[in-house]
Amino acid sequence: MAAAIRHLTATSASSFAMRREALAVATPRRWATAVAASGQTLGGRGGRVYGRTGALGIKAGMIAEFDRWGTRHELTVIQLDNCQVVQVKEEATNGYTALQLGICDAKEKNVTKPLRVHYSKAGVKPKRKLGEFRVAEDGILPVGTQIHATHFVPGQLVDVCGTSKGKGFQGAMKRHNFAGQRATHGVSKTHRAIGSTGMCQDPGRVFKGKKMPGRMGSDRVTVQNLWVYKINPQRNLLFVKGHVPGVAGGFVRISDAVKGARFPTDAPYPTYEGAMADGDLYAPLPDDDPNKPNEDDE
Repeated sequence: MAAAIRHLTATSASSFAMRREALAVATPRRWATAVAASGQTLGGRGGRVYGRTGALGIKAGMIAEFDRWGTRHELTVIQLDNCQVVQVKEEATNGYTALQLGICDAKEKNVTKPLRVHYSKAGVKPKRKLGEFRVAEDGILPVGTQIHATHFVPGQLVDVCGTSKGKGFQGAMKRHNFAGQRATHGVSKTHRAIGSTGMCQDPGRVFKGKKMPGRMGSDRVTVQNLWVYKINPQRNLLFVKGHVPGVAGGFVRISDAVKGARFPTDAPYPTYEGAMADGDLYAPLPDDDPNKPNEDDE
């Protein structure tokens, strides 16, 4: 028994080391070096390594754009509207290292009194939305630092988290993708009903977690590995390929993909603080036309 426990412990430790090494390879060199030196993790299965901060954004809507090879990309536009660092949380005072960010300036009359004091101590304007991101010790930014769209790199992968659209009270066919009952023979006015939900006298109850009609939507949803197709530095806009949860005008959280951001170039660490480039920044595209038919198929 003791030998089995030692084997499981050694296996878990080696698995954690392999996952940590793989994550370091998928991150920028400076980030990987800093994370390996700090060794900050979050308890849990495998642990999680933290590096630089993410950002808060506003979903502006969706557009489509053709690249130079004629490929159509469906893009979601996310605006980083005056995203600033509001508070710094450190290991000595808070027990962990994180940055609290705020986005979109709000009128002071629309902010509660406790938050007014919070913003006045930080020396920043009141914000409509606050969010917190865990970071490494050398990824801390001073209060008031603005997170621009150029914090991200065109061509990298990001994870976007938001609140999905609310659908109200829905039946099981829409909420859980039930097939429904037969449309003709043997069914009377119960075509979309879920059918039996309980059992016999034993156990004589409905099991917890049974899929039934109920409220649908308004859930926290994370879409992973979205490709940053284009960045507009002047207007702080991110153009990511694919859909983003929530309605237009909703707030979202953007962070480097936890499964590997695949940066085409080194990402700015801890954030971008240089001059803004003129014009849009595009993700690198293949040198050859991806739509060209293969010679073998002709």
